[in-house]
Amino acid sequence: MDNGEPLPSYEGLAAAFAKAKAEKEREEAQGLKGRTGDAAAANKQGEVHFKAAHGLVVAFFTWILVLHVLGIYLFTSGFLLTRLVLQQKSECSVPPADLAHSYTPGSPKAGCWHPKTFEKAIVIIVDALRYDFTVPFQATGSEQLQHFHNAIPVLYETAINHPNNAFLLPFIADPPTTTLQRLKGLTTGTLPTFLDAGSNFAGTAIDEDNLVAQLRNASKRIVHLGDDTWHALFPGYFEPNLTHAYDSFNVWDLHTVDNGVTDHIFPLLQSSNTSKWDIIFGHYLGVDHAGHRYGPNHPAMTAKLNQMDEIFRKMIDQLDDSTLLVVMGDHGMDAKGDHGGESDDEIQAALWMYSKQKLFGRSSPAYRTPPATAQERPVAQIDLVSTLSLLLGMPIPFNNLGVPIEEAFIGAKGEDYQNLARVNRLTAAQIHRYQQEYALARGLEENARSNSLSLWKAANDAWDKLKPIKKPSRDHWKTPAQAFAAYQAETLTICRDLWARFDIPRMLHGVEILTFTLVILAIYARGLQGDRTELTPALLVRGIIGTVLGVLVGVSLGFAKPDLPLEHTLIYCASIGGVVGLGTAFWYVRRRVTNPLPNSLWGWVSVIFTLALSAGFAANSFTIWEDEILLHFLCTFGALTVISSFRQKDPIDRALGCYHSILFIVLTRVASLSRMCREEQMPYCKSTYYASATSSTSATWQLAIPYAVAFLLPNLIRSYYKGTRSHQGSAILWLDFALRFGLLLSAAYWTIDAADDGDWYPGYSEMLKTTKIIIAQITFAIALAFGYSTFSWAKPLLTIETKVKGSEESAEQIVADGGTSSITILGYANVHGSRYALLITMWYLAISLVQKPMGAGAIGIAAWQVFSLFEITDTNKLSDTPIGPIVLGLLGSFHFFKTGHQATLSSIQWESAFIPLRTIKYPWTPILIILNSFGAQILCAIAVPAIVLWKQPPKKKGLLGDVAKATATHLLFYAVINLATTMWAGHLRRHLMLYRIFCPKFMTGALVLLVVDLVAIFVALLGTRMSFLSVAEVFGWT
Repeated sequence: MDNGEPLPSYEGLAAAFAKAKAEKEREEAQGLKGRTGDAAAANKQGEVHFKAAHGLVVAFFTWILVLHVLGIYLFTSGFLLTRLVLQQKSECSVPPADLAHSYTPGSPKAGCWHPKTFEKAIVIIVDALRYDFTVPFQATGSEQLQHFHNAIPVLYETAINHPNNAFLLPFIADPPTTTLQRLKGLTTGTLPTFLDAGSNFAGTAIDEDNLVAQLRNASKRIVHLGDDTWHALFPGYFEPNLTHAYDSFNVWDLHTVDNGVTDHIFPLLQSSNTSKWDIIFGHYLGVDHAGHRYGPNHPAMTAKLNQMDEIFRKMIDQLDDSTLLVVMGDHGMDAKGDHGGESDDEIQAALWMYSKQKLFGRSSPAYRTPPATAQERPVAQIDLVSTLSLLLGMPIPFNNLGVPIEEAFIGAKGEDYQNLARVNRLTAAQIHRYQQEYALARGLEENARSNSLSLWKAANDAWDKLKPIKKPSRDHWKTPAQAFAAYQAETLTICRDLWARFDIPRMLHGVEILTFTLVILAIYARGLQGDRTELTPALLVRGIIGTVLGVLVGVSLGFAKPDLPLEHTLIYCASIGGVVGLGTAFWYVRRRVTNPLPNSLWGWVSVIFTLALSAGFAANSFTIWEDEILLHFLCTFGALTVISSFRQKDPIDRALGCYHSILFIVLTRVASLSRMCREEQMPYCKSTYYASATSSTSATWQLAIPYAVAFLLPNLIRSYYKGTRSHQGSAILWLDFALRFGLLLSAAYWTIDAADDGDWYPGYSEMLKTTKIIIAQITFAIALAFGYSTFSWAKPLLTIETKVKGSEESAEQIVADGGTSSITILGYANVHGSRYALLITMWYLAISLVQKPMGAGAIGIAAWQVFSLFEITDTNKLSDTPIGPIVLGLLGSFHFFKTGHQATLSSIQWESAFIPLRTIKYPWTPILIILNSFGAQILCAIAVPAIVLWKQPPKKKGLLGDVAKATATHLLFYAVINLATTMWAGHLRRHLMLYRIFCPKFMTGALVLLVVDLVAIFVALLGTRMSFLSVAEVFGWT
């Protein structure tokens, strides 16, 4: 400037460079760094200092991650119910009640406790066979015929036409309705625990007494065909030469498992092979997979149910008189074909038993017709264990809580109450024996089960009253039969209420660790003055020392007091030791510690958003409608920034701020059109994520969404780069070509997937599968392999424009005295932000691929909103406030719902694990599911450093500390949410909706926190390091 004022930094830099260029044109391309020996040494020292500071910041956040893991683990191990498993086994020769005048026990050949009815059994599990699939449906004015109706009539027809040969009943599962827990209940007769839900696809062997173990102990030859979950539960139990297990996880494969079971089961039914086996367990998965892939209301479901109908008709024809055929569902499915929760559709399975002998009966003529709905005459799934055990002459497993199914023992005429009373007495006596042992092991007082004990006494009194009667009548036997059934029902009710204990000390200690960790994050994020990288070494060292001392104290306590659980003591002492160590570090730097409470409007807005959201999770209605709450929070933020933008002095800032704030609101509203409703939101919510509320596939029009995103979004992101003249160098290659091509491939993938699902090209299914997998793998390679290569090697997005003096635009350039050319540096104003933001777009591409077409549109809107948020924070001078990282947290949580997810087990999109794979491959399979489920939170966590880097000069001091501050603020948001959901779940542990609403929300909050921790450390902070090193190659460290 002519008036002697110093030039702005970018003009001064350009002028200096132009002068040097004029003096020595040949050295023009050598860069902007100092070349003297002292400058080089200082620059090297600055690089070493940065790398050390960055490593310590990463180490600090890793230590925070460890504290989060320990706190969550400690609470979870005390909260998610685990049942005390008794190791006692029922024995064939030791019945639970005196059988002196009725039967001599001890012979598996004749029957251990009761005369056996069948020599052999074929037990078929049709995974997710819902009860209403099996009963006739008549279309009415309000209800229309759906694809799953009337597709498997054989079960109903045989039950109504041959009531002495077959019966069909609703078969009610205990939640959680996942296959592994259902198989445990179906073989042990016990109630499930929620803790097992996380192991649905990685089961561990059942070590308690169960039906399969009893059959094996009796030297029965057991064959298994189908779902390989059985082999995880019962390793080594099955005949190796006849057993064939298949992978159960590939929900896109409808036929491999079913065809395998069918191909191997019918040869075993031939008379020449029946001597090779005693029990066959066949587990069909096609119906379940059709539900997951398409939903129940789809032609594929009709085809699958028709196939099952044909198979069972063939089995009936080939069955011999001594073999029992059992067909059942392990659970149902919801309107979208998913399961895992406790809705009616998920727990209402079907049970059908068939025999060539006329053995089955009904206690009332009205029961001849199978129930029209699952609410009529249901039986519990745990009732199957005692029923099969007695029919096959096996002892009832020791831990069983189920009662024999009446139709199997009442006799063909429906009047054999003597037999029913005997089996009910045997079962009740075994339950009583188990309860006695359980009460001793747990130290339970008798008053805790006084009602059941009084019913036990009353049932035995009713039994004893029959002894003097020479020929008891039907009504005489009916009384003890009902009395023993009443005892079983009361005992089951008590067990449901008091079955397992919450470990309150573990829960409280977990909450303590999470609370102290939150306080540490709050002080680190908002309660320290100056550059955090200067204080991190002291904080980290003292924290680690405290952790080590805590471990030593924990080990000492564990050995000094053996009654204390060593694991619990060690985790708690190590965590508290680290917290105390960090407390001493804060005292050591107390001159730099300030009040973490906000001192600005935007600070208080951040606190209100976070605390209001956290407090609301105490209400089930708030939790259910969380997506709508987040919508209003984000729109409120946009409205506030519009007002703030109008107050900016610079007209450009004012215009840009208003534009991007309004755009942010509009995009939030547009994204809200993508909805995946949970059951509790009905009928006030309409799902739009799939083709319909009863479908798991996308509508044809939705396939256009990824193409629209592929054509529009790269241009939109490019506009943000052009706004700072940063669309240079690698940005051109990545944004204009690689990103767009990757998004087009992603769109093509979902088009081919729809063609495969809809059978658009019959006979080409295998080719389509192979093609789409190759496309997915190429897309991932572009996003991560090529993307990271570009990000690693790319120079800062700068261009130095040189023009000859006297050209048309020379007046706008900087010309050195005596020089012949002028210099302009393009991209200088946003060198850090533009360089780092490439990382966001790389991960966006990877995340977009694993989302369904509607989800691809939502995640594309999320990426657009992220860049608008950068402009909002810059134009309103908010980069140093907590609002940016907090809004990114709200944005990630909001788009979690917009990409088709809910805080429920049934909303997990398991099929995403097979987008680039044919089979399960660790660790890629769980990574893909995480990328699909938490893609929005991952994308927003990666964007956090850009909040403080956007439009910052290259040599601004303390940028790494600003990144650490923003990252800690973002983690603080999720830590508060996690602590709130943890505390509410613990406080409401006896609430009716615990396992339906509060527990899944707690689990979601914990998983999100850990995922965001990992992404912040190993993606965002690592990306920051790479970006800073790249910028420093040009501008140096000094």
